[in-house]
Amino acid sequence: MGPGLYVHVPFCIRKCAYCAFFSRPVEPGLVAAWLAGLARELDERPADFAPTTVFFGGGTPTALDEGDLARLFEALRARVDLRRVGEWTCEANPGTLTPGKLAVLRAGGVNRLSLGAQSFADATLRRLGRIHAADATRAAVALAREAGLANVGLDLIYGVPGVARKTFEADVAAALALEPEHLSCYCLEIEAGTPFARAAAAGRLALSEDEQRAQFDWTRRRLAAAGFAHYEISNFARPGRECRHNGLYWSGGEYVGVGPAAHSHWRGVRWGNVAELPTWRRAFAEQLEPAAKARETLVMGLRRLAGWDRAEFRAATGFDYDDLRGPEIARLAAEGRLVVESNRIRLAEDALFVSDAVFAELV
Repeated sequence: MGPGLYVHVPFCIRKCAYCAFFSRPVEPGLVAAWLAGLARELDERPADFAPTTVFFGGGTPTALDEGDLARLFEALRARVDLRRVGEWTCEANPGTLTPGKLAVLRAGGVNRLSLGAQSFADATLRRLGRIHAADATRAAVALAREAGLANVGLDLIYGVPGVARKTFEADVAAALALEPEHLSCYCLEIEAGTPFARAAAAGRLALSEDEQRAQFDWTRRRLAAAGFAHYEISNFARPGRECRHNGLYWSGGEYVGVGPAAHSHWRGVRWGNVAELPTWRRAFAEQLEPAAKARETLVMGLRRLAGWDRAEFRAATGFDYDDLRGPEIARLAAEGRLVVESNRIRLAEDALFVSDAVFAELV
């Protein structure tokens, strides 16, 4: 699988109550400065970089107007060899998607849309601080289909305090009724610096791990019955519709990220940008020690339900996973948290929801 290009679009109409990703309100001068900064950063890209996937994330890429979206595509096409791109994803908020913006996205090469539905209950959407109502998601999917998009994904959030389990189950049913190719179901986490974090610190918000796990287990059963493969801890897809770009992160692949807060991994070097506007700079760059990188790749790959094939891991890293973490793997297998076969390791099903605790012992 070839390298990927990630473009961070750091703009939102309004910040959601749970979100810690870097973003700023849309301001014409700020957008212009960001586009200029992207052009400069793309001019400094690795000389032999030719992505096979592109991902517009944020922020909210569709918070940009049609003209700025067109200018984004122009900046990319003038500087990057895009002839090998097979998957081009754009994240979108249903409340910011219009026929005109979809036309620009399609003309630019986008063939996969990731819609942040989060819920189909308006009360839940208000609690999360979303700008859209449930009907906007239904309308956005219809617009995407009219625009010719045959690969549409929906994001949902489960485990929201104060939201009954039956409400989330209705969310899943509503999502399935729209016949998406992909579903990402994320467990709500309290991120530092967010309104939810402040509410939790004040005792006004508390997560229930037992309830979150029950919703996770129910989701796995329900989506399997609907024909979706559970291929990564938070991701489910129709056959052949797994996200190829994110697969690069989980398999130790190479990628270049541009924009504030974006990260890259290329030819054994990892670097990241500071989260600043109107200008940004590289925050760090490090040459990865091979064994440390291999351990990191081991953990990322175990996010996939298939885990690691021994030969695949050796080809990706140059190491055998038993040489890196043999005693830890054996102990986790004895505890029932890893499944170890002759030439494959993967997370045990009962460990999927608590995967971070497993990963902490392997990195």
